[in-house]
Amino acid sequence: MRLTFLGTSAGLPTRDRNVTALALALEQHREWYLIDCGEATQHQLLRTRYSAAKLRAIFITHIHGDHCYGLPGLIASAQMGGRKEPLTICAPTGIEEFIDAVRRYTDLSRLSYPLAFIRSDHPDFCYRDENICVDSIELSHRVPSFAYRFIEQVHERMLDPEQLAALDVPRGPLWGELQRGRTVRLDDGRVIAAESVCYKQREPRRIVIGGDNDRPELLDAVLPSCDALVHEATFTADVLAKVGPQYQHSTPAQVAQAAQRAKVPHLLLTHFSQRYRRHAHEGEHSLADLSAEARQFYQGNLVMADDFATYELTRDKQLVPILS
Repeated sequence: MRLTFLGTSAGLPTRDRNVTALALALEQHREWYLIDCGEATQHQLLRTRYSAAKLRAIFITHIHGDHCYGLPGLIASAQMGGRKEPLTICAPTGIEEFIDAVRRYTDLSRLSYPLAFIRSDHPDFCYRDENICVDSIELSHRVPSFAYRFIEQVHERMLDPEQLAALDVPRGPLWGELQRGRTVRLDDGRVIAAESVCYKQREPRRIVIGGDNDRPELLDAVLPSCDALVHEATFTADVLAKVGPQYQHSTPAQVAQAAQRAKVPHLLLTHFSQRYRRHAHEGEHSLADLSAEARQFYQGNLVMADDFATYELTRDKQLVPILS
């Protein structure tokens, strides 16, 4: 599973960072998924391998503009690019109405492809296709906000040659049927089930991607089985004490403690306030402040997200940076 950060700034873009958007893809597939779509996300995509033509579904965490204002432009550009395939948008209430209003007043009433909206704020929300299964977890923010848990659909089936030899299953079409998961009957009448001659399937990869949230402990139930957590860390604790809690964002310390409690192997922090500069000499606050605060509480693999940075969660659950 591959993550490409298209925007890592909170609220406002900076010279170095666009507002929130994140691409997720399974490495063996050309299709991909978009989590949040801040303003100018389609511009960010021009510097990546991803195109609107292969976009399978969009997941919006909440209705704040830095997470959804890029939707109309992306939808329109997909139309101009000749898209024909349906596009699914999973989002809480308000997003469908927002897009309907844009289409009504900006001549997007007729699209060349269908839009399908699924309410992710319903308790039984589940998106599923042949690649992934996704559910949502309610968070705490000024508006309804959600995290999405992405679970890989594992289809690989590997035959155990030693088991097949011991059962005297001849090579050829029968092996192919077993590889496809089908039960076969041998010439002597014996019935062989695929499960009995295959290696145990590997555990699917699981990634939780959170929206804005000031209570990371709301993810406690899902994090222990999670391989990677992507979560906002907008302010350090000292800055939060000055600006106040009314914005309802997390600090690196809060997120790090939740990840450490659950022993999440990989923690990727994003959605940084524009006051945090890349380097300490550029201003009063820097990304190093956010990183240092998280490091006080989290002992796993910590990543400070950057625009266009790509990471692959490998099949053996390692997080590897991918050079573009």
